[in-house]
Amino acid sequence: MLAQITPADLTQWLASVPAPATPVVLDVREPWEWQTASVQADGFTLVTLPMNDIPARLAELDPHSPIACLCHHGARSQRVALFLLQNGFDNVVNIAGGIDAWSQQRDPGVPRY
Repeated sequence: MLAQITPADLTQWLASVPAPATPVVLDVREPWEWQTASVQADGFTLVTLPMNDIPARLAELDPHSPIACLCHHGARSQRVALFLLQNGFDNVVNIAGGIDAWSQQRDPGVPRY
């Protein structure tokens, strides 16, 4: 079962990651979307990989790192999170509401589009 967290819950999720693991926020949006609105890494490593590139670049991700997937509204990131779980990743969550919710709940400085 895929866990869903909101951007408001991210701090609690980050705090639950046992040391020395470094949590990852995997932004699966397209490059033009990153240029329009992006998050700042704070307590996590930000990795940007477009959704369609994930299968070919799966080896770039550590299957043992805690990963929170992010997109615009949460649908693409949910598909990626499920794909990761099906491919041996053991600590994956979806950020429900995506960067749009991030702007509303966590950082109003992130533009909405």
